[in-house]
Amino acid sequence: MVAGAAALRAGLAPPIGCITESPDFRGAGLPGFGHLVFGGHDVTSTPLTKRAEELTRSGVIPPPLAELVRPALDAADSEIRPGATEGGSQGAVARRLIGDLAEFRERRGLARVIVINVSSTEPPAAPDPAHLSLDALEQALEGDIPVLPPSSLYAYAALSAGCPYIDFTPSTGARLPALDELARRRGLPYAGSDAKTGETLVKTALAPMFAVRGLAVRSWSGTNLLGGGDGATLADPAAGESKRISKDRALAEILGHQVEGRTHIDNVPHLGDWKTAWDHITFEGFLGVRMSMQFTWQGCDSALAAPLVLDLARLMARAHERGVAGPVAEFGFFFKDPVGSNEHRLHAQYESLRQWLGQGA
Repeated sequence: MVAGAAALRAGLAPPIGCITESPDFRGAGLPGFGHLVFGGHDVTSTPLTKRAEELTRSGVIPPPLAELVRPALDAADSEIRPGATEGGSQGAVARRLIGDLAEFRERRGLARVIVINVSSTEPPAAPDPAHLSLDALEQALEGDIPVLPPSSLYAYAALSAGCPYIDFTPSTGARLPALDELARRRGLPYAGSDAKTGETLVKTALAPMFAVRGLAVRSWSGTNLLGGGDGATLADPAAGESKRISKDRALAEILGHQVEGRTHIDNVPHLGDWKTAWDHITFEGFLGVRMSMQFTWQGCDSALAAPLVLDLARLMARAHERGVAGPVAEFGFFFKDPVGSNEHRLHAQYESLRQWLGQGA
């Protein structure tokens, strides 16, 4: 994402995959790629240049481009601070994260900071009474027992620092009543969750066809093969369950009923950043005649996700500028499990986003 933004700023690559650069969104007052400054929190110490080298070896970043954007990677690397780690109360950790965000904003003279969670997927969070109200949560954060999963701790820190927050993964993040209360109290927008970059993107475009055509979908099964860090994370059954719940939710909403089948996720390390999804669909037509359809999606996860991160950063900056508070339902176009909306049909989501952006200030 950082390498791609640098390439776009320098005119070294076209903005393929960035919908905010399409004709429907030009002239909407979004910040330009040249106005974006990158920083973050991380629990690893691997430099961004090393990560870029790995992506270059796997064919994601063209070798000449990797060298040309190295200064941008180094600049972003200098703005990465240690992430949330164990030790002390979560309240103390949150105060450190809040301080980092405030210092970054003030030192760089930024109009706003957008925090986007692109960390590894977490297992579903266990319910806790402290999640139900902001006062209860802030009291619990000072205790010795962690009350928030890491994604929600980052969301709390971001919102407390006056920063809009986006859940790019299916982790809990801002999807707690206490954090919704915090966002509304601070007048901040948030969005999520779990960006759709491949199989689910196809599902939300294809399932409405069956629905409007009156064809009865009876089963929809999928198998996902992927490697890299995402594959390793999702090999853990608990983390994989968060992803499966998110991926399977759209079908029932679009079709109006549950269907047989589920999504299976397999870690194949040799695939690296490349993923393959194979889906098998059975449906019935007139007089109950049984038919089927299959499709295969093969894509590069980083190349599919990076432009969405850039789009969301630019759009969330506009939402913040407008004074939007609470979940931005119109951003559901980007997500498998959109916060604040039950609309999953891709075309309807796109129209909602386009109309929202066209409303002006």
